[in-house]
Parts: sequence; structure tokens; C-alpha cells
Amino acid sequence: IGGGLAGLALAIQCADAGYATILFEKENYPFHRVCGEYISMESYDFLQRCGLPLTDWDLPMINRLQVSEAKGKLHDFRLPLGGFGISRFKLDYELYKLALQKGVEVKTSCKVTDLLYLNNAFKLKTSQGIFHSRLSAGSFGKKSNLDVRWNRSFAMRKPGKLSNYIGVKYHIRYPQPPDTIALHNFANGYCGISGVEEDRCCLCYLTTADNLVGAGNSVRTMERELLGRNPQLRKIFAGAEFLYDEPLTISQVSFLPKQQVENHVLMLGDAAGLIPPLCGNGMSMAMHASVLAFGQLRSFLAGQASRQQMEANYQAEWKRQFARRLQTGRTVQYFFGGNLSTALFLRTMRAIPTLGRAVIRQTHGQPF
Repeated sequence: IGGGLAGLALAIQCADAGYATILFEKENYPFHRVCGEYISMESYDFLQRCGLPLTDWDLPMINRLQVSEAKGKLHDFRLPLGGFGISRFKLDYELYKLALQKGVEVKTSCKVTDLLYLNNAFKLKTSQGIFHSRLSAGSFGKKSNLDVRWNRSFAMRKPGKLSNYIGVKYHIRYPQPPDTIALHNFANGYCGISGVEEDRCCLCYLTTADNLVGAGNSVRTMERELLGRNPQLRKIFAGAEFLYDEPLTISQVSFLPKQQVENHVLMLGDAAGLIPPLCGNGMSMAMHASVLAFGQLRSFLAGQASRQQMEANYQAEWKRQFARRLQTGRTVQYFFGGNLSTALFLRTMRAIPTLGRAVIRQTHGQPF
């Protein structure tokens, strides 16, 4: 359920193994998503194994990180593993076409309204009818109708410090060095810019809903009066060619912890726990989680594990792979979006290079 990177990657692996697989996506491909579009190299070989010809697409290869304090002072770092830039518009669409080629049945413009576990199987109610399956995986993003229907704890909480962020994204043309991803701080937020295909850049920022309210609920006003206080961002917003008529936005972004299994459904990607952007990138972790989930699903279908064992093993493996990385990301995020705290953090990383390298290394995983 959900045709983002985690759902598509899992569906492709299941189809490759010969399992009858169906994927539900409420949108129609191709479409944009609110998401930064830097992917660490840990995912590169996996995507090629899936069948994507990444080397043929002339994608920007990124090995430098540039971070600015809220007042604009820049700090440069090397990225030991590095990454590449590709838009979700292209990546998701190419994976969707690949899934179809491999025999996945894909239901687009199809919303799953309920999912019931009955007699060791699932009954799915959707806008296109009722379906049944032996196994189900949820990769339906940051917050969905199913989260509310299942009374998931994070969805029931009132908006608070960890659960009321907004994300805003543009594609722009701007002379950003193709080997560099930049993160620019502003009060209670930060904005990333990095290259993607066709000499475009992804410009995406995260901030609190309070900042938007304080700007009269006007994104443009907030960008001018708040983001524009950072001279680096003021320069980008003044000099860029914006390729969207209006920004893509998402609200009620929550960083509260989530369970990796709900109602016997294995959760992947943001549905398993929203990844702080500063812990590397959620896209690689979503795809890596699909590999973990597939291994456990295959063991169950082969009769090597009970459903209970499969669920417990997946949760344990997910936490083993990602718990420390998430903690590092939350810690780093704590120091971003401030004046003094951000400046002290960045200057300490610059003054102690081994510390800087260690923090960056902790925010990236290993190839899978």
C-alpha cells in the first residue's frame, strides 16, 4: 500500500521472486513529491540490481556538503560516501515502469480505505473494489487515512514540537555546483539545495507550522521575511528560475516514533518512522527497509518462520539497522535552525575534523 520508493522496491523484489504482487497508489505516475532529492551511494548498487540504468542517466554525483549558519557564514565538508541527485518525479516513474515490466499489478488512482486482518489473511477495501492477500506491507508515507483509522499513537497526538512541521519544495534552475549539496539554516528551519537530472536543482525546506502562521499563512511572505534573513537563501530566491507555478507543500509532518508493525502489516519508509532529513536521507533507508522486509516475507512464505516470528524479526532488524542513525539525525537536527546553537555546532565540527567526519559517517549507511 503506497507506491513510493519503499513500496515500489518491495514490489519489484517480490515479483522477481515469482510472488503474485499488487501495489496500490492513490496518485497517477509520474508526479512530484515533497522530498529532498539527494540519495546516498548506499542505494546505488541496489537500484542497478533492480534494473535501473543509473550510469546512463548522467546524474550529478555529490561528494561535498556546504552548510550555512542562519546569518550566512559558510562551512564546507567532504562526504566520505557521497551520493547522487535524481528527482522523485523520474525515479518513482522509472521504478513504476520497471514494476509493470516485472509483472506487478499496479492500481493507480486507487485509495485503500481499510485493511482488515481476518483468518490469517488480509481484506483490503479500496476505491476500486475489495482485494485479498496473504501478506500486506504499508508504505503509505508520513500520515494517511489508515494511520487515523488504526488509531496509531503518533496520529492521535495533538500537534506539538515534534509533530507540526511543514515541508516546501521547488525545482529551480540555479548555478549550484553539481558535486555539492548545501543546507542553509534559518530560524526554526533549514533549506537544502542540490542538483538533479537535466541541469535542474531541488530546493526543499523544512520548518515549523508556527513560522508559517507568523507569516500570515503565506509561503511567499515567510520566504521573504524569514528565510531571506540568511544571505545565502536570499541570493538563491532572488536569482533562481522557479520551474513550478506554485510550491509543493506538505503539512503536519511528525517526527514522533512509530511502530514498524501495525495490525500484522509490515511498515516501510515514512510509515515506519519519519526520517529526520539530517540523518542522511530517508530514501535510502526506505529502500534498505524494503530489502529487510522482503527477506522476512520470503521466510514466511517458504514456511521457515511463523507470522509472529516474521514480524518480530523485521522489527528487530529494522531497529538494528536504523535506530542509531535516527538518533544521530535527531541530535544533529536539534542543533539546526538556531542562531547560536547552529553556529557553535558547525564551528566545532570544523575545528575538530575527526568529529565532523564521524558525525557525517553516522548519518550515512552502508551499501546493501
